[in-house]
Amino acid sequence: MTIDVNAAFDSGNIELVGIEGDRVDLEIRRDAHSDFYQWFHFRVAGAKGRRLTFRLLNAGGAAYAFGWPGYRPRVSSDRQAWPMVERASYRDGVLEFDHAIDSDVVWFAYFAPYSMERHHDLVARIAAAPGVSHRTLGLSLDGQSIDCLDIGNGPRQVWIYARQHPGESMAEWFMEGVLEALTDAANPIAATLREKATLHLVPNMNPDGSRRGHLRTNAAGVNLNREWHSPSLERSPEVLAVRNAMDATGVDWAIDVHGDEAIPANFFAGYEGIPSWTGAHGERFYDFQRRLAAGTPLFQTKLGYDKASAGRANLSMSTNQLAERFGAVSMTLEMPFKDHDPSPDPVEGWSPARSKALAHACLATLADVI
Repeated sequence: MTIDVNAAFDSGNIELVGIEGDRVDLEIRRDAHSDFYQWFHFRVAGAKGRRLTFRLLNAGGAAYAFGWPGYRPRVSSDRQAWPMVERASYRDGVLEFDHAIDSDVVWFAYFAPYSMERHHDLVARIAAAPGVSHRTLGLSLDGQSIDCLDIGNGPRQVWIYARQHPGESMAEWFMEGVLEALTDAANPIAATLREKATLHLVPNMNPDGSRRGHLRTNAAGVNLNREWHSPSLERSPEVLAVRNAMDATGVDWAIDVHGDEAIPANFFAGYEGIPSWTGAHGERFYDFQRRLAAGTPLFQTKLGYDKASAGRANLSMSTNQLAERFGAVSMTLEMPFKDHDPSPDPVEGWSPARSKALAHACLATLADVI
C-alpha cells in the first residue's frame, strides 16, 4: 500500500519531503507570518506491519533546537493514549525516530494534542456545572471566542490562563485538571477556594494558533506573551481582551501556564526585576513554590530560568506585567515536553494525566496560602 502522510486537521503541522522505502523525510511548517516552529502533529496511514524511520530534516532550525537532545515524540493509534516512541536521536540538525506501526492509522505529535474540539467540549461541560458562569472576553483574529469560566464568590481575585503559546498543549491539559477539580462537589479543596476566592479561568488564550498548528504565535505571527504592556486589536486582541477583563476585576494571584522545550522538570518563573519588587512581595511567591514542592513529587525548585536583575524585568510578559500592574503574586508555570526527571515515567514521559495531577496539587497549595 502507498504510505499516506497528512496534517490537514485541527492542530496538524507537517510537510512531506519524500518517502524512500521505509524512510519518511519531513519538515515542520513555520508559524504563519513568523520564523517560529517546533510543534508537529501528523498522521500516517497505509503502513501497518512496517517499521518506519522518520526524519525531521529542519529540526536544527527550530525555535528551541537545543531542546531536541533527550526528547522523544508521542505516538497514538487511538488519539487517547500518547506514549513516547521507543527511541529518537538528534544529530546534524535532524531529529530521527522510528516506530513499528501496528494499526491502519497512527498519529505522531510533539506532545499529546489538545484540539479545539476538545476545548469546546470542555467549555460546554464546565459551563453547565453548578456555580459556574461563562463569558466570552473577546474574539481572536480568526474570530474564535476567548472563553472565560468564573467560579467562586470569595474576595480574592485569582486568574489562571493557558496556551498563550499554542504548541504547549500540556497547558490546556493542566487547565482541564483545574476546571474538573473546581467543579467537583465532593472536593473540599475546591469548596475552600470557591469560598475564599473568585477564580477566572481562561483555558486557551490562542485558539487561532492552536487550530493552525502553530508553536508560539497567533494568526498574525505575534507572540502573545510579549504583548502585555501594549496589546492591540490589530496584533493581539486575545491579550487585550483578557487584560481588560483583569483590569475590571483586579488580580491578587495569577498563574500563566506554559511548556518548556529543554528543561526536564516542572518549575515556576517569577517576577524578580519588576520596578516595584520588594522582598516581602517576592517571599509570597517563593513560599508558594516551597509548599508546592513539599506537597507533590511532580514539582521541584532546583531547575528553572535565571532571575531578572533589579529593574530589568520584561513588562511585556504577563507574569511581570500583572505583578507590577496589580501587585499580584504572579507566576509562570513551565511543564516539560520531555519528562519530570525527579519522578520520571519511562513510557509516558510528562503526560496529560500528570499535567492534571499537577493542577490538583497547585489548587491545594493555593487554597493553603490564600
